Amino acid sequence: MKKIVIIGASSGLGERIATDFARAGWRVGVAARRLDRLNNLKQLYPENIAVEQIDVTAQDAVKRFYDLIELIDGMDILLYAAGTGFYDPDIEDLKLTTTLNTNVTGFARITAAAYKYFKATANRTAGQIAVITSVAGTKGIGVSAAYSASKKFQQTFINALEQLAYQQQVNVKFTDIRPGFIRTPLLDESKNYPLLMSIDYAAPLIEKAVLRKRRVATIDSRWAIVTGLWRLVPQRVWKHIALEW
Repeated sequence: MKKIVIIGASSGLGERIATDFARAGWRVGVAARRLDRLNNLKQLYPENIAVEQIDVTAQDAVKRFYDLIELIDGMDILLYAAGTGFYDPDIEDLKLTTTLNTNVTGFARITAAAYKYFKATANRTAGQIAVITSVAGTKGIGVSAAYSASKKFQQTFINALEQLAYQQQVNVKFTDIRPGFIRTPLLDESKNYPLLMSIDYAAPLIEKAVLRKRRVATIDSRWAIVTGLWRLVPQRVWKHIALEW
């Protein structure tokens, strides 16, 4: 039985993807801060889902992550789906630190722990670290500066881990999943987002990218075109573009 650990599975994409993998017969370890939501998920597939309460910003996050791996007797794939972000044109200190603590420090500690796990165990069969980053990581967005910078950090971090894996001969694959706007609790419902996708539409695309071990997957093709175009925009021009997302 294949095994996947999903960090950030109590709502949104993580919850939907965990349900889909459990339904397909995978052994699924789910983690998030909200234990009640995780337990509700486990009730759907009690034989296939194991639960661990993990706050990625807490000191014991790595220990709890390893405990969850033990609960499902191993791990083939880590899917890191946890994250937070804000529309924050005033660059409020609380929003900034919350974003960076979750998306940078918490992310790096869990992902590094997964790398070390695969370094110790993934010999014949490759392990996989898949991370839901964002198209925001491809360009600095002023009204969400901390969020877009944190997503760029995530993309750079797994690029660096991939290089390290080659140097250390660690049998692990990396998948960088870059969605555009998806209607999840993370979005401000009062705003109109361009090219907005539903979870029902986006989740199968993400699952396919994970299972095919895509190195970089932009979700969806429309956003691949958008990000391809705005990479060509020089900073001297980009700074004049007002994005009010």
